[in-house]
Amino acid sequence: MTLIDKIKTISKNQEPVYLITGKNDYWENEVMKQIKKIIPEEEQTMNFATFDMEETPLSVAINDALSIPFFGEKRLVLIKNAYFLSGSHSKSKIKHNIEELEQYLDNPSIETVLIILAPYDKLDGRKKIVKKLKSKSSMITLNDFSERETIDFVRNQVKMQGYQINSDAMNEFYARTLGDLSKMMNELQKIFIYCKDSKEITVEVIDKLVSKSLDQNVFALVDYIVTGKTTQAIHFYHQLLEQKQEPIQINAILESHFRLLLQVKILMQHSYSQNMMTTTLKIHPYRVKLAMQSTQRFSLNYLKDAYLHLVQIECKLKSSTDNPELLFEMFAIELGQKKNSY
Repeated sequence: MTLIDKIKTISKNQEPVYLITGKNDYWENEVMKQIKKIIPEEEQTMNFATFDMEETPLSVAINDALSIPFFGEKRLVLIKNAYFLSGSHSKSKIKHNIEELEQYLDNPSIETVLIILAPYDKLDGRKKIVKKLKSKSSMITLNDFSERETIDFVRNQVKMQGYQINSDAMNEFYARTLGDLSKMMNELQKIFIYCKDSKEITVEVIDKLVSKSLDQNVFALVDYIVTGKTTQAIHFYHQLLEQKQEPIQINAILESHFRLLLQVKILMQHSYSQNMMTTTLKIHPYRVKLAMQSTQRFSLNYLKDAYLHLVQIECKLKSSTDNPELLFEMFAIELGQKKNSY
């Protein structure tokens, strides 16, 4: 059963316990929409309770799950931030009695739907409670949605609304939103309005309506630098400054980008797959994919020198009165020269 199918069945054939893992804002919202359909809206005030595990003891949530519904047939209990299921450490000083949850799983209330949200890439499979939840609950993993599935889903949504989008436009749309499904669905609303007459979504439409983030502009800046287009890089840098972008912020994103390239280069040398890198680095698969494509053009020493140079610029931007524009220009020139020496 696909992720979409699993979510659709929640409101129709609900299970007593759901374990929702992973992080995807769009699908999390869709899950919540289906969950809220289980009980009438007028009953939700009395029969729908949410408990944050970083603020409330688990026992309070379990006691609520054991309570009978007030003037209704079903009760919904939502447990958020179940960090005790992962290897993560919380700053919260709340102590949880995990045994109470284990006991509840052995005999869940037939009048309650218990939903446990664990927005983590991976749960700690060594823990007894994790093993028990996997066997006693209906598990939905929000991360189980690939780039291909995201594109197909969006393309289907476009088609259902009576519009068309060509492959080039879809690829550009995916790139500009970094594959963020929530952002893609939000952006589609204004795209539909703009294209209401032609019903055709083109690259030109995407370019006009979907703005590039600072991260994506810096990605273009990096491309100018590493391909030896120093003049274009410096000109583009000045354009970003004219757009009121802060030099220290631009440098921070440049530094982050080259750090990612360096990490991916090292992991590739250790035969890591794209999926393994995504899990290890805890970033969106699309960013890993782009980094893997980019790193093939560079040596490890080249990436290391670029990263260290940006770290030095960061220190100067924070502790001196050096001209930020001059610092960047020197960086672009030196990196352009080094490209041919490796």
